[in-house]
Amino acid sequence: MKLSFVIPAYNEEAYIGKCLDSVLSQIERGDYDTEIIVVNNASTDKTKEIAESFKGVKVVNETKKGLVPARQAGFKASKGELIANLDADTILLDGWIDRVINEFSNNDDLVALSGPFIYYDLPKLTNIMVKTFFLVGTMGNAFNQKVMKKGTMLQGGNFVLRREALEKIGGYNMDLNFFGEDIDVAKRIGKVGRVKFTSKLPIHTSARRLKAEGILMTAFNASADYLWVTFTGKPYRKSIQKDIRLG
Repeated sequence: MKLSFVIPAYNEEAYIGKCLDSVLSQIERGDYDTEIIVVNNASTDKTKEIAESFKGVKVVNETKKGLVPARQAGFKASKGELIANLDADTILLDGWIDRVINEFSNNDDLVALSGPFIYYDLPKLTNIMVKTFFLVGTMGNAFNQKVMKKGTMLQGGNFVLRREALEKIGGYNMDLNFFGEDIDVAKRIGKVGRVKFTSKLPIHTSARRLKAEGILMTAFNASADYLWVTFTGKPYRKSIQKDIRLG
């Protein structure tokens, strides 16, 4: 089962190297069929040059700025049965690839798999608050799935899709740019198979966006985006601050 990593990157010279190091180090320690695609999303820094310096990494250029156009470009360039969507500031934890392969190999009905973020540059107490938010979100999502039957949850930057299912729903929603793209995919792909969110698939990531927006505001906005996309098909937030990277 081939696993394609798709990593959108806009001006990510400070982070992309660590992300690729974490992916390649896991690949080298196991017997996996993989490919790594970095989507250079109109970067003006050294993102492209850094990504190209890693052996075996394919760089795809997407001039239309936005997370969704970048994800779609990476998906089109990929060949794997599984599409692993990472952000450029994420770092894989040990066993991440093994868990993904095992989950999809043992569950034919599984079309999407996701897990929470652990912010490596936040205090422990703050991460406990974040963990609590994910726990509450997971419980709310379970209610939504089983009772309301109005969609489900994926964590952008840490989710894997089965290619066949993504093709069935027509790929990513190009009417979106950044916010709500993961919720939209979960809602649509959940109609063709099972979507699973598990605490056993965490990933490390930078807290730069959370710090810029604030913990409480981030929690509110994320919850609002989930509800808005689930029930209206459109995100609560329409655009991203220019000073926060998209990758």
